[in-house]
Amino acid sequence: MRTQKSLLVGTVTIALVFLASLAFAGHGGKKMHEAVHIEGGEYVTIAGTIMDSHKEPVAEMAIEVSLNGHDVAQAETGRNGHFVLEFMVEKDAMQTASVETKIHKSSFKTTIKHLEGSEFAKKGDHYYITEEIAVDRVLGPAFWISTVVFILAYVLIAFELLHRTIAAMLGAAFMMVLSYTIGTINPEWRIFSFESAIHSIDMNVVFLLMGMMIIVGVLKNTGVFQWCAYISYKVAKGKVFILTVILMIFTAISSAFLDNVTTMLLLTGVAIEIAVSCNLNPLYLLIPLVLASNVGGTATLIGDPPNIMIGSYCGLTFMDFVIALALICVVAMGVMFVYAKIIWGKAYATAQATVANVDEFTAELKEKYKIYDPTLLTYGLIILGFTVFLFLSHGYWHMEVSVAALTGASVLFTVAILTKKVDMIHLIEKDIEWPTLMFFIFLFILVGAVEHAGLLAVIADWILDLSKGNFLMAMTLILWVAAIMSAFVDNIPFTATMLPIVAYLTKVIPGSENTLWWALALGACFGGNGTIIGASANVVTMGIAESKGYKISFIGFMKTAFPYMIISIGICQIWLMIFRPA
Repeated sequence: MRTQKSLLVGTVTIALVFLASLAFAGHGGKKMHEAVHIEGGEYVTIAGTIMDSHKEPVAEMAIEVSLNGHDVAQAETGRNGHFVLEFMVEKDAMQTASVETKIHKSSFKTTIKHLEGSEFAKKGDHYYITEEIAVDRVLGPAFWISTVVFILAYVLIAFELLHRTIAAMLGAAFMMVLSYTIGTINPEWRIFSFESAIHSIDMNVVFLLMGMMIIVGVLKNTGVFQWCAYISYKVAKGKVFILTVILMIFTAISSAFLDNVTTMLLLTGVAIEIAVSCNLNPLYLLIPLVLASNVGGTATLIGDPPNIMIGSYCGLTFMDFVIALALICVVAMGVMFVYAKIIWGKAYATAQATVANVDEFTAELKEKYKIYDPTLLTYGLIILGFTVFLFLSHGYWHMEVSVAALTGASVLFTVAILTKKVDMIHLIEKDIEWPTLMFFIFLFILVGAVEHAGLLAVIADWILDLSKGNFLMAMTLILWVAAIMSAFVDNIPFTATMLPIVAYLTKVIPGSENTLWWALALGACFGGNGTIIGASANVVTMGIAESKGYKISFIGFMKTAFPYMIISIGICQIWLMIFRPA
């Protein structure tokens, strides 16, 4: 059985590396027929760029050229929209020639450009011309099929009808097989190519998550997170509300530098034990902690998956996030302390009164929750500190954050294995969340498909029309739509869908700079607090609580969490209107 698991893990690892190599291997290129040599003839070059109505380059656009009614060359645009066609003609034939260029691709209107030979520039025996050609989208079969599949995948994910990884994989696979079967027979049904699907995967996000999973997987073998819970209780001196505030602060800070899902995985069990010991319903402690994890994770590039995706997509650095979002997160945490006191204050007071001997209980926690591998912890903290330094300075080095995470993970992993502190196979199998990584891969393919087919362009146009190009309206729409949608749909797929939309709006709305990106980050991360399925951290925490006999319903969670989500988004609205962080 162990051999089978190891084989499975090895296969998945090889698959990830293979996907990464494909994703970063080049930037696409032109495909053309070689020019037929004509003795004494002249060369003709037609080059240019194909752009859509949003001034974005169009990849895999087919260009066919005919000269006086005869096909002479064909090419396909690369991912940057560029193309080059070359052919030869008889000497002096271009002076009276009629050149027709046909441009076509599914989900785009076929465009035909007519050129006269006299329009070409000439140097020696070489004719050439360069053009930028705009093409309009059409809502054809590829658009409707990809949209329906995308929505169905969302429904499966949102209502947990299938595991989210399987739902995303099913949707991605269906779109690709449709493109290569029916799409081969009728090009109007072709959604995208395998190369485009692979290129749509953001391996920076995948490798960053993998690296942080390895680091946390090693550190949890030291007992440091349980020890921190004991220290929190000791500092609070048995006062349950103060303990909750301390744990919320610890959770928020940990989420900012690790990630909120990992933080809650490590703290939930400990929090339940402390709550039970204090005769407090564990949910009254877990709900504030999970809210704090989502707020704290918003403050940095690596704290919450939506931020990782946003930073990777538009090139924002770790410090960009800290400068723009850390202070508003501190404000939101302060409001959360007051909110927790109002909602659960009576329960905290009752629980505090039931602890007969605070000193005795503190001694029990000290004995139970202690550091049991200080050597590994020392190595881990040094390497984690170096990794955080790389996160903070990666903009200076022009280095992707995934490089920092993988560097720290590989060094810490090596130290742990050489010192025989960690079982390598166990860590690879149990601590690296392979389903989550694969979910991201297939999700990126899904979003890439609807982006190719034009759904995101339609949504962007709708938001632009509704906002009428007004920054305040666009910012408000992005913030509140992101918050409400993220409350009811996992914020990861929603953020992936919004990335190209916000990128377009940032270009066309004057003075928006990076503020629209911050609106998306705040809406997606804070909005995840709205319901039990709004963020992965919520699902993980409440799942662990349910497994230990403490279940809360969808409505029960929403009654206490949704009002805080609305309050926090209102604060963000005011913050963005006043300060407009660049």
